[in-house]
Amino acid sequence: MADASDPVAARSSFLCMYMSNHPDTLVAYVCHAQSASKAGRPQPPVLSAKMTAIDSKGMTLSYIAKGSDSQNEIRIPFDPPLLGYEEVKPRLLAMKTDAEEALGLTSPVKITTFSIPSDAWIPFLMETLLVLATWPPASAPPFAALRDLVGPQLIKWSWVIVAVFHSMEALFATYLCLKNVSGWAVQAKWILGTFLFGFPFLTLLRKRIQAARIASFNKNH
Repeated sequence: MADASDPVAARSSFLCMYMSNHPDTLVAYVCHAQSASKAGRPQPPVLSAKMTAIDSKGMTLSYIAKGSDSQNEIRIPFDPPLLGYEEVKPRLLAMKTDAEEALGLTSPVKITTFSIPSDAWIPFLMETLLVLATWPPASAPPFAALRDLVGPQLIKWSWVIVAVFHSMEALFATYLCLKNVSGWAVQAKWILGTFLFGFPFLTLLRKRIQAARIASFNKNH
């Protein structure tokens, strides 16, 4: 149960949920802590990690190592302890930098391949329906009926929403590609896929980068 008097522990659930989006950083914390505590002896690769609790004195992480199906737990203390909730982000970022440097990740990892997400059919289907509702073919009267039912204003705003969100996602994909993807052709595929179909491509790109980072951490673990 969280200590109500500890401002960090009081928001532990939120912080654990937020950090679940950064599995590579959590693996880096575990690998770095293990390397420090085991006097440099090689450890089994850490396949995944998650934060289960955090307070002003430290954070508790659970992880799965290669060759083991069970969850292991490690407590990583904050030295010195946090003085308030506002110190959480800068401390975690500093610890991330320290861990990456100790594990030999001094430059961004690079991925060199492209693949289509398994759930890309969802936005493809939705956008196809939007196209058919906007310009219904004469041979398919149901789409003309759909356009009349939905109305031109809703169709117009649907296009605006798709364009805005996909453009923002494509900009973020561009940033990730310039930093973490090798080869202009591969970069172009990820960016174009994200611009056309949005979130599935961006999510897969992030997962591929995170997986590459985790593999890099384990090389020097």
